Order: sequence, then structure tokens, then C-alpha cells
Amino acid sequence: METIQVVLDSKLLRATDRAARRARVNRSALVRKALREHLERTRMREMEERERRGYEQWPDDPADADAWEKVAAWPER
Repeated sequence: METIQVVLDSKLLRATDRAARRARVNRSALVRKALREHLERTRMREMEERERRGYEQWPDDPADADAWEKVAAWPER
């Protein structure tokens, strides 16, 4: 693990320390977890945005869905 220095204003530092005590972890563990979660959310948003742009650029053809719906339909009794 690497050691870094991060500058926090006093209000954020107090809130961080309170959250760490509630979670029963040290400040570093809390910050690592928060950063991992933030990076994962950012990665997911970026993937969703790429997917959205892809569908805008190449929209689904309704005819493609028709063939699948016939196969996926439950038989009548």
C-alpha cells in the first residue's frame, strides 16, 4: 500500500472521523472504501453512457424483436 497526503477542510475531517467511528474502521479504511465505491459508480456511469450513445447511434430494429418474440411466447393452452 502507498501512503498519500490528502487535504480536507475541518468540517469534512470531523464528518469523516465520525463516520469511521460509526463504521468501526480507521479513517484510512473509510476513505479507501469511499474512493473504491466512487470509482465503481463512475465506471458504471461511463459504461451506461457508452451504451446509451451506442443505442442512439444504432437503434434497435423492431423487426429483430419480432423474431425473438415468436420464439419466447408461451404456447396457448
